[in-house]
Amino acid sequence: MEITGKRALVIGAARSGLAAAQYLAQRGAQVSLNDLKQRAEIAEEQLSLLEKLGVELILGRHAPVAHMRPDFVIVSPGVPFEAPPLIEAEKAGIPVWGELELASRLTKAALVAVTGTNGKTTTTSLIGKIFCDAGRKTFIGGNIGVPFVGKAEEFGSEDIAVLEVSSFQLAATETFHPRVSLILNITPDHLDRHHTMEGYIDAKAKIFANQTAEDYLILNKDDEETAKLAARARTNVLFFSRKHKLEKGFYVEDGWLVARDSGQTMRLVPIEELQIKGGHNVENALAAAAAGWVMGVDKESLVHSLRTFQPVEHRLEPVLTYQGVTYINDSKGTNPDAAIKALEAFTAPIVLIAGGRHKGSDLGPFAEKIKERVKELVLVGEAAPVINEAVKKVGYTHIHFADSFADAVEKASRLAREGDIVLLSPACASFDMFANFEQRGQVFKELVRQLVK
Repeated sequence: MEITGKRALVIGAARSGLAAAQYLAQRGAQVSLNDLKQRAEIAEEQLSLLEKLGVELILGRHAPVAHMRPDFVIVSPGVPFEAPPLIEAEKAGIPVWGELELASRLTKAALVAVTGTNGKTTTTSLIGKIFCDAGRKTFIGGNIGVPFVGKAEEFGSEDIAVLEVSSFQLAATETFHPRVSLILNITPDHLDRHHTMEGYIDAKAKIFANQTAEDYLILNKDDEETAKLAARARTNVLFFSRKHKLEKGFYVEDGWLVARDSGQTMRLVPIEELQIKGGHNVENALAAAAAGWVMGVDKESLVHSLRTFQPVEHRLEPVLTYQGVTYINDSKGTNPDAAIKALEAFTAPIVLIAGGRHKGSDLGPFAEKIKERVKELVLVGEAAPVINEAVKKVGYTHIHFADSFADAVEKASRLAREGDIVLLSPACASFDMFANFEQRGQVFKELVRQLVK
């Protein structure tokens, strides 16, 4: 892709937008960076670096796209397609891509892309470990960690890039072409952005839109919406399942993760030996094993990776145990389905901290699971009244309101008794209080550590 001398408009000065602007400027493009935030709301170090590279900053207002006439627009995942600059670009016939699309045009690496409503980060991280343990030069990132665009050209045709990709990122792709794509599950999420479930599913399905008969699509047989996507595919489809024995694929049998291909069944590792716990993590391990297998990782290496992989930060992450109470950070549980999976992962009594910014999903199943599994519920943030209404509808009454996030942790610690779990699994986005779920998780861990000082 020719970049030198091109005019590029980057919309959104968050992590991926800043990375894209920096990359393009360093490669000789004429770059403008636009964000509605004021300068003081953005990392000054990053902005100063971009200015030294010649990037024009358009902050606190919308960029006049029709007047600027860029060759292409790079949009950050957090910017909705209804934003005026994007509407202007579409009317003017200017290509609008995400940083993911741009990076995929720049790399020679084989792409392994992971999407789904829940489980993306754990599965992406595990797949990355599988390839690293097998001795392959591997990039791990995308929607987590480091944006790919700044590293894309460093990886050659023998290398692998394992990418977590969100529905927002996929919506802004055009030629994105993974060698292996995985869809872990699809449950209602981000309906405030995609408007309908069909729109959300269509965005997820773009992960395999450009795949051919040489590629692989790995799908969850147990998830109805995900399994149905096999009918849309023009590539090799491989299923994984926690509930069903498959003629071909990866599944559970007699407490083991097994692979079946060409009529042969091969045991990999007992579920009890996985370091990541919960039924949803069994599914994540099956999916990751399938991805490694189709890319040629041998059994011995695969088993080693499955046995030694540790839980990722902010996803059912143990923080500490104090006075017999275990504190678990599941800040990445940003929707009801993720929080349900977290609640199902434990047998001990749970004091749950939930709330944040509601994204429009149905809270009914979450409320039923709270009634079944939660000893005490501490609600915080914008969504507290909405969750309160949902749990009261199912007859749950052990509800406590917190004035702040710190108050929520303190209330939960007072409510917990020896043998209990205090679980942060908010079922909501973090944006009412925090920049992202990572910041929310870090604050939770620090507040918990302060309890023992």
